[in-house]
Amino acid sequence: MAKIIHSMIRVHNLERSLQFYKDALGLAPSYRLDFPDFSLVYLRNPENDFEIELTWNNGREEPYAHGDGYGHVAVAVSELENEHARLTSLGINPTPLKEFKRGDEMLARFFFIQDPDGYKIEVLERAGHYI
Repeated sequence: MAKIIHSMIRVHNLERSLQFYKDALGLAPSYRLDFPDFSLVYLRNPENDFEIELTWNNGREEPYAHGDGYGHVAVAVSELENEHARLTSLGINPTPLKEFKRGDEMLARFFFIQDPDGYKIEVLERAGHYI
């Protein structure tokens, strides 16, 4: 059986992205590979064995286009309102809190943030399917 281990995104400014993922999600480098033309930095925190791989290409001037296929990465937090306030205080500008329901059944509470390269990150409250 396959185990999902990481998802890769390309970033324009590696240091800015590393700072964002540290501040916003508490992710720190677990492994780094530097080559003359590119760097790969794998991020995680103690709650995960899944990693985000940041790929930085040396000399890239223009921002990356996400196309119409990329959706988002999702994380779960225990105190959604507190996390929204914390991210707001960091100047990350989360979207307003949303509720996803089926009739009267609460399926999810969430908001979105974006990293410096415009990748969307869904922040969900730990409940139901999202524990």
